[in-house]
Amino acid sequence: MFCSKKQAAPIGDQVATIIGKETSFKGNITAQGTIRIDGQHEGELTTDGDLVVGESGKLTSLVKVRSALIAGSVKGNIEASDKLELLPSAKVYGDIKVGTLTIGEGAVFRGACHMSRDTIDESNN
Repeated sequence: MFCSKKQAAPIGDQVATIIGKETSFKGNITAQGTIRIDGQHEGELTTDGDLVVGESGKLTSLVKVRSALIAGSVKGNIEASDKLELLPSAKVYGDIKVGTLTIGEGAVFRGACHMSRDTIDESNN
């Protein structure tokens, strides 16, 4: 789903919504496809698709997505049913609930993490 770490854009899905670097948006965003944010967003963000937060992106948001690639800053909880990838420039302050988590060297993550894809049968513990 994700390109090389030098590019912050998903493979396969076309970006349906872009909030540009010079744009600030307050309120709820609900979408079906991929969203890219290079500007600022405050509120709730929900999509059945993916989220890409560019290096200049700053979110103060409750995020619910399929997958997310974060290069910027997110303050708020993130629920990614599939994958969350934090690039080295990422800063995430909030709890996350993910299927798969990748954290690049240098990324900042402060919060609790719940991974919903268990590889060990918890009944045997």
